[in-house]
Amino acid sequence: MDERRHNIWIVRHGETDWSRRGLHTGRTNVPLTVAGEREAIALRRRFGGRRFALVLLSPLSRARETCRLVGYGDVAQAENDLLEWDYGVYEGRTTAEIQREAPGWTIWDGETPGGETAVEVGYRADRVIRRATMAGGDVALFAHGHLLRVLATRWLGLGPTEGRLFALGTSSIGVLGYERDVRVIRAWNLTAETGP
Repeated sequence: MDERRHNIWIVRHGETDWSRRGLHTGRTNVPLTVAGEREAIALRRRFGGRRFALVLLSPLSRARETCRLVGYGDVAQAENDLLEWDYGVYEGRTTAEIQREAPGWTIWDGETPGGETAVEVGYRADRVIRRATMAGGDVALFAHGHLLRVLATRWLGLGPTEGRLFALGTSSIGVLGYERDVRVIRAWNLTAETGP
């Protein structure tokens, strides 16, 4: 099957209390806020009943609930490689709090004691991309901000730390695809209110 004909739709989960407060939310199972639920429901119209050959989601409740509210909960399969970055001891902390202990720290180039490196997250993203390109049609992925930003860089053949260049808000969509034979980002950071 010619993978160039198919797109990968990436969807970041809706707002949570932790995302609203800027806390690093890796493996902690934080639910959507009421606003996050509304965002996900509004996002449904972006999909217009589109059918996918494969729908994968992070097993965490915020991604699972976003997927359900968008309308794909019945067909989605949990995929552990779509879990958010493991922030280790920095879980539940803001960047400003972490920088008081580690000046200049960012998730992209700093150490995450007890967690994952950008390269390790990149390996997981590569496995998801391989699975998606074998699906025989368009694929939807419901997951998390940092993981999806890394996935976009790996799609483009960039290093995982380049994800720092791709902001992705809650309840937003990106579309990874092709222009001729080149992998491209066809759409990025679209919400129910933005874009075409």
